[in-house]
Amino acid sequence: MAAAANNGGEGGEGGDGFDVIVVGAGIMGSCAAYAASTRGGARVLLLERFDLLHHRGSSHGESRTIRATYPQAHYPPMVRLAARLWDDAQRDAGYRVLTPTPHLDMGPRADPALRASIVNGAATEVSSDAAAPWPWSGVFRLPEGWTAATSEIGGVMKATKAVAMFQSLAAKNGAVVRDRTEVVGIAKQGDGSIVVKTSSGEEFHGAKCIITVGAWASKLVRSVAGVDLPVQPLHTLICYWRARPGREHELTPESGFPTFASYGDPYIYSTPSMEFPGLIKVAAHGGPPCDPDRRDWLAGAGAGLVEPVARWIDEVMPGHVDTAGGPVIRQPCMYSMTPDEDFIIDFVGGELGKDVVVGAGFSGHGFKMGPAVGRILAEMALDGEARTAAEAGVELRHFRIGRFEDNPEGNLAENKVKN
Repeated sequence: MAAAANNGGEGGEGGDGFDVIVVGAGIMGSCAAYAASTRGGARVLLLERFDLLHHRGSSHGESRTIRATYPQAHYPPMVRLAARLWDDAQRDAGYRVLTPTPHLDMGPRADPALRASIVNGAATEVSSDAAAPWPWSGVFRLPEGWTAATSEIGGVMKATKAVAMFQSLAAKNGAVVRDRTEVVGIAKQGDGSIVVKTSSGEEFHGAKCIITVGAWASKLVRSVAGVDLPVQPLHTLICYWRARPGREHELTPESGFPTFASYGDPYIYSTPSMEFPGLIKVAAHGGPPCDPDRRDWLAGAGAGLVEPVARWIDEVMPGHVDTAGGPVIRQPCMYSMTPDEDFIIDFVGGELGKDVVVGAGFSGHGFKMGPAVGRILAEMALDGEARTAAEAGVELRHFRIGRFEDNPEGNLAENKVKN
């Protein structure tokens, strides 16, 4: 496998070019480059606009969770596929970025989203009576009418380390990885190949292209293909709270403490911290709209998410987490939200046809599925179809761009869980 570009790894003309060029080196692009690089002889180029492992997007940070409990039935098969591929990649790398833990879902017993998540994720309800002992009942105090359920698939992923792992594995397999390379043009040439142009004037040629630029997806796809992707970047705030004295070791993956999610308004999620001793990440899903090129980097931009989380902690985890003074660490991050919160995984179409594939709108819950999404994108680009997804029972129709034609809400009505 060529580790340098035939068609000018540093730009230039001539040569045979690449089999696939991946634009955007967050978790999805890095996983796609790795998946493509495992195909014998495939020539792969991974381009990143900023520095590798930068903090301007959505793939950085100390931790993410993995869980298979979803109200929508089309996600658990993808999570299960991703869990297998996480294991495969870690075996290839020789080190781990994912620490398995239990996962706990909780919320009002009659909440339709929670009920559907328990069923779809094959979770086990552990409390029909909030007063009865159950795992971690010494930590969580379920309000009247609430229930909880545990599921087999759970874990804490070290986010930045995971992205680095996939980039390293891709490079080890011969992929070319370039950062500080902003793509401004993607076009089809007369011979059917794809030319990727950069802001510095470089050109890279390939048979296929994959676009995975996160919050910049709408801007780039509109400029190169005239296709409008309804992907709205949101500024969110990741909050780490201090465990109360004597509780520091109780709220850790090493002690068997779970990742957890709380259904309701707001939706609360949490990851035990592996990087910051004595802290636990508890945050709320969502945040205000933002422009990824003109973000307010002040941690206060998502301050409206802090107070609801503090109230939830005081009610549900009394005596275990200190909310006085607010979170001790506030980290800005971005979600890229579609109107229905489903992904976009599809061929761009138009003049680019099936030669350019886009993955976007991972909506604050896609990181865990990165290896599966990367494999799907690579197969769609190289083969024109995603065989691995079909074999794993992953239904891709929910992720097509066409769902927004004449229906700006996409799958929203279909996804809504009925009472």
